[in-house]
Amino acid sequence: MPLNSMTGFARVEGASGAARWHWELRSVNGKGLDARFRLPSGLDRLDARLRAELARQLRRGNCQITLTMDRAADASPLRLNREALRVVVEAVGELRRTMETAPPRPEGILALKGVLENAEDVEETEEERTAFDEVLVSSFAEAVAALARARAEEGAKLEKVLRGQIDMIEKLTDAAAACPAARPEAIKTRLMAQVNELLGATPALPDDRIAQEVAILATKADIREELDRLTAHVAQARELLASSEPVGRRFDFLTQEFNREANTLCSKAADVSLTRIGLDLKTVIDQFREQIQNVE
Repeated sequence: MPLNSMTGFARVEGASGAARWHWELRSVNGKGLDARFRLPSGLDRLDARLRAELARQLRRGNCQITLTMDRAADASPLRLNREALRVVVEAVGELRRTMETAPPRPEGILALKGVLENAEDVEETEEERTAFDEVLVSSFAEAVAALARARAEEGAKLEKVLRGQIDMIEKLTDAAAACPAARPEAIKTRLMAQVNELLGATPALPDDRIAQEVAILATKADIREELDRLTAHVAQARELLASSEPVGRRFDFLTQEFNREANTLCSKAADVSLTRIGLDLKTVIDQFREQIQNVE
């Protein structure tokens, strides 16, 4: 499964009878899945179903969801009230039997209040409401799928950036390992010089204190452990990119580990060239951290 971003946008239109609508979905990065719905009055009854559908397709991200309802321009909003028409026709018939009057024109009857009524004012039956809800939820599922595709497209671009940054971290790690200041003979030379300083200290240090200081100096001079960890983290990062599961949280933790090793490398650096490599490493790791904030 390709890497997914948490940034995306989707717009989907739908229709049912005289009703027309469109969904607009926007998402940005977030620690979990958080959705804010803006629905027309009366449609709050769908909130739980819509949230369930969103969670079925997305794992993380702050989502802003808006549903806009309108009516097609060519759709008539009027409905014939047959019961009212029946009452009017019967009244006209009775009136004509008692009085000599001309028959009313059909448009006159239709103009009477209550014979034609606004369709929106007619109460929906339970079956009609259920059918409309199903169409609306299905349209929302289509919109979420479109948002997921947009996030996947953005994720593909993001993956290329992350791979390039991982490659750069590996390159700088190799450069640190190959740095003359990190070679065993260079470390040995610096360590011997520091030991000689300890032996020549006035007043003379006790043997156990000298042994303790030498051990500390040796630990600080050796960066092989940090380099090994950085190499392992690079391998893990590539495994996460190939994973079929959302990996944003795991990447966030891994970035902290990257940064910890880079900081230690800089603190141990006893040479300008190694210090520069460590600072470049920290810069790339910081850029990597910013990018993975958008990974689902």
